Amino acid sequence: MSAGRVVIYGGKGALGSACVDHFKANNYWVGSIDLTENEKADVSIVVPRDAAWAEQEETVVSKVGESLAGEKLDAVICVAGGWAGGNAKKDLAKNADLMWKQSVWTSAISAAVAAQHLKAGGVLALTGAKPALEGTPGMIGYGMAKAAVHQLTRSLGAEKSGLPAGSLAVSILPVTLDTPMNRKWMPDADFGTWTPLTEVAGLFLKWTQDQERPKTGSLLQLITKNGITQLIAAE
Repeated sequence: MSAGRVVIYGGKGALGSACVDHFKANNYWVGSIDLTENEKADVSIVVPRDAAWAEQEETVVSKVGESLAGEKLDAVICVAGGWAGGNAKKDLAKNADLMWKQSVWTSAISAAVAAQHLKAGGVLALTGAKPALEGTPGMIGYGMAKAAVHQLTRSLGAEKSGLPAGSLAVSILPVTLDTPMNRKWMPDADFGTWTPLTEVAGLFLKWTQDQERPKTGSLLQLITKNGITQLIAAE
């Protein structure tokens, strides 16, 4: 018997892979949704890269339904995303469009999956960003997309959002995650201020098991100092 069922949107990225591994290690059935397959997941749904937003939603929601065969999910966790810099002077629409696809499309599709397939009292976790609580002049497209995820989270945490009764809708707002890619691009940074991937995966597991849950609709900043991570709710 599995401990429960979760799907990870972005299940092949650095954080997504860590989440798949962590839930598998704790005896969960895990589905991965991404542009490429995660062979460690029980089911791997590959999103058609060039499909329109509505088409991606339809594909993902129906494929999750098929793989569940009538069962419900304990959690839908969206850790898909990406980063692009840039201000209004060059390629604003191009960068904003890419960020929208990577963060907003995936978060909205995750919400649709949760509305259809999450059990009552289940968890929908999305990924915002602490910098997007304020202006982001050096990464405007990124800031716009993450601010939209924050708004979506607040909406999903309110009455009549379409999520099952008693659901927890929450966003994590990391500053910098300790990924191989970030270490490659920022080799001189203070890694003690970076949040370990296992720490984030552990949070998701706790909430899925109904432990130390925050208030629904919360935006939770992940602040790491000297290797210790605190959760601070954004106002």
